[in-house]
Amino acid sequence: MLIKPHFLLFLVSFFFLACANASVSNQQEIRWSQAMTAIDAPVTSFDGFQSNDSLVTLFTIHGSNTVGESLAPNMLISYLKSKGAKNVRLQASGVANESVVKGDLPALGKTVQVAIAAHGSSTGFKGLMNGSADVWASSRRAKEKEVQAAIEVSNLLEPESEHVLGIDGLAIVVNPSNSISSLSKHQLGLIYSGEVKNWSEIGGPNLPISLFARDENSGTWDSFKNMVLGNRFKLSEQANRFESSEKLVANVLQKPGGIGFIGMAFVGKSKLLAISDGPTQAFKPSQLTVATEDYALSRRLFFYTHSQIKNDYVKEFIRFSQSIQGQKVVRDEGFISQNVESMNVGLAQNLPDDYLNMVKGAKRLSINFRFQEGSAKLDNKALKDIQRLAYYIREQGADSELLLIGFGDKRKNEHRSKLLSKLRAMAVRRELARLGIYPQETTGYGDFNPVASFDGASRVKNRRVEVWMR
Repeated sequence: MLIKPHFLLFLVSFFFLACANASVSNQQEIRWSQAMTAIDAPVTSFDGFQSNDSLVTLFTIHGSNTVGESLAPNMLISYLKSKGAKNVRLQASGVANESVVKGDLPALGKTVQVAIAAHGSSTGFKGLMNGSADVWASSRRAKEKEVQAAIEVSNLLEPESEHVLGIDGLAIVVNPSNSISSLSKHQLGLIYSGEVKNWSEIGGPNLPISLFARDENSGTWDSFKNMVLGNRFKLSEQANRFESSEKLVANVLQKPGGIGFIGMAFVGKSKLLAISDGPTQAFKPSQLTVATEDYALSRRLFFYTHSQIKNDYVKEFIRFSQSIQGQKVVRDEGFISQNVESMNVGLAQNLPDDYLNMVKGAKRLSINFRFQEGSAKLDNKALKDIQRLAYYIREQGADSELLLIGFGDKRKNEHRSKLLSKLRAMAVRRELARLGIYPQETTGYGDFNPVASFDGASRVKNRRVEVWMR
């Protein structure tokens, strides 16, 4: 039987199309497998561990007190236990804010340890650069001068060097007897500069204000300085400075007029205030507002390493800290995990009707995708969050519908603002499609519903993509 030319052409075209689709499918499977492995992050056991010494230091961590006081030690304890170490324990070193996590390998007659020095984020950078630290723990992002100082050996802003450990809300706390429940960032600036000296000046009780602040080496201080004081305010000379967050809170509890700033994990019995930025609603730091970084004083906690990690234990520990198991440690320590969760949220009724209809019956997921400054490219956290979202979708099953909703800051006209916000949502969709995930809805709402002021550096927080699922 003769095959007609046009039918033969159809068969050939069908064959190449099938091959192309199979190739795309195979690439998606490979990317999917890599993404799932990165999130599951299995660790190897200590079987075959070799050393002539009975006590072996695997690596060292220097930097943030917020990270190093409890979070890093407990992350290390979980990591060593997962590798099969026995009698894993935290030991004081005899030096303030320094400790050692140890674990025994009975079958080999050896003990392994990781040393931690938590004297402030800036000290961690110095340790990474002079070789005394393998990991820099920081409660702020690397400064431009640090990036430039390290550029010959590592680009600290690349995903190979910058690892987001978790999210923290910079908590503003007062004495529980204080009637004040919320402040704006501007009011905080007035208070900490000493321009407002009595709570009665901003609607509170007739009490002199006692200022408590973290010390100069602290990443918490750097975050507060950048987010609150900026170029407008200078810290009052009357402020009492502390290296320890716990000691700071203890002083707030002793002073009726006291106010302090700390990481969320250290709030204790002090009173937590809601904070607003510009025209936005005041929020207290919560799991949702901090996880999505919509809270005015949310911040990222980091591990920094050299781009080329030569120590295999450092490499494995960093992967572990990013994994589902590692992020559970972040949550257990009172910080905000990056593991994806769904949440019921109340919505303001001034949102557009089509937006309200679109998310009706859907749950908000605990991530916002954000972008490199001045770009539509996903930032380092967002790249990892793509993998976390893919993992979550796999756990939920194939019937779930995904909605991506972009927002932005003010532009010359409303049309351009909406277009840019939709392009950001499309950028997220494109990365998900590489893993074979195709959201049902992708749209943008421009500068509507801001989470930060449109003026100043914080405006970049408005450039985000919300994720909903039903």
